[in-house]
Amino acid sequence: MSIAVDDASPALAAAIPAREKMSALQIWIVLLCSLVLFLDGMDTAAIGFVAPAMATEFAVPRSQLGPLLSAALFGMAAGSFIAGSLADRIGRKPVLIGSVLLFGVCTLACAFVHSMPSLTLLRVLTGLGLGGAMPCAGPLLAEYMPARRRSFFVSLMYCGFPLGASAGGFMAAALIPHLGWPSVFVVGGVLPVILAGCMLVLPESLSFMMANNWPSAKIKCVMDRMPAVLPVEPPASGAHARRTTALAGIGMILARQLVFGTVMLWIGYFMGLLVFYLLTSWLPTILQDARFSIRDSAAIAALMPLGGVIGTVVCGWLLDRFAPYKVTMFTYAFGALSLWVAGAALAHVSVLTAAIFSAGFFVVGSQASMLALAIRYYPIACRATGSGWMLGIGRAGGIAGALAGVRLLHIQLSIDTMIAVLAIPAFVAAIAVGLSGFAFVGRET
Repeated sequence: MSIAVDDASPALAAAIPAREKMSALQIWIVLLCSLVLFLDGMDTAAIGFVAPAMATEFAVPRSQLGPLLSAALFGMAAGSFIAGSLADRIGRKPVLIGSVLLFGVCTLACAFVHSMPSLTLLRVLTGLGLGGAMPCAGPLLAEYMPARRRSFFVSLMYCGFPLGASAGGFMAAALIPHLGWPSVFVVGGVLPVILAGCMLVLPESLSFMMANNWPSAKIKCVMDRMPAVLPVEPPASGAHARRTTALAGIGMILARQLVFGTVMLWIGYFMGLLVFYLLTSWLPTILQDARFSIRDSAAIAALMPLGGVIGTVVCGWLLDRFAPYKVTMFTYAFGALSLWVAGAALAHVSVLTAAIFSAGFFVVGSQASMLALAIRYYPIACRATGSGWMLGIGRAGGIAGALAGVRLLHIQLSIDTMIAVLAIPAFVAAIAVGLSGFAFVGRET
């Protein structure tokens, strides 16, 4: 499914060679988009370590940290909805750069305020930028990657998230004891501002330019920088093209031919992020309550995103070789099993460590697969919108996860039960993704 382009664009598309050798520009796109996800993951993990330190300084009970931990997630949800639709209208590049700059400036500002209400507000604004970045980075990268390896490179980009999350935990553990919690926000704010400047060299998506009838001269200017293949989707024509272009953004992803798959992707991503954010936000606190030392709890918690790096690469490789929804369904199911084992093995450190690493492998690998699934499922005209809305709905799951930690602590569930119960939403995600297969098969036939 694609949309009509001007008379010059089909000729340009036909002139693109059929090789799949990566150019320097394509590699640069992978690197920059991966760094966006890296900084997103760093922010996500670091706040879980910063919040207890701030609670101690401001004499706030840990049970009241929910609003601060979930503030960025509210912003992320709104940012995903807004940026996805905007990127389908004005382009992936300007919305991506603006989003990165926004979360960099707001994160830096967090280092210079000293009240919980001010920090919470800034975290909402930070979330707007964080939420806006991913639905732009994913489609931009995908539309420049070789078709037969597109899911792999989208997953490779997503590796930046667990790597950043792991780095964020280690960074916070290293900086807070010596420089205080504001130092984490300084580092986390300066890096995105620098990255936003570097991203000015990125080109706009060729598929987007062709689909939106950009001048041929601008398209050729980008093509001249692409000596290797670029898998631009062929233009549609006739009534099908008119029907596609007549529907906008959210209307397209909820149209009859896409709506079932859209809802299943929403459920899968919602449940996956509920699990991920509850563990990321609360696992260090949960382990400390189970009488692990700060050092040991930080090291064990950091294993989850570290395992996610390997899981993301493996899942990306599998997505290009097997039915993508089946791969994601099974990884979610194995993630549920890993969480159940982690809850049952709390008294056995070696088994617990392996189970947390395994949960990261499968749960984070599944999350990366979901972004690749959405990009593969939606046509160019609504790809950023579809990705953005899935991410936005998923962020609602992240909010639920962050707040659920407060509720679980309040009702005083045992630590092993608290971890094991997370197997339930992971299993629900596996079922939803499995059902989405009917939508994928329907579109391919």
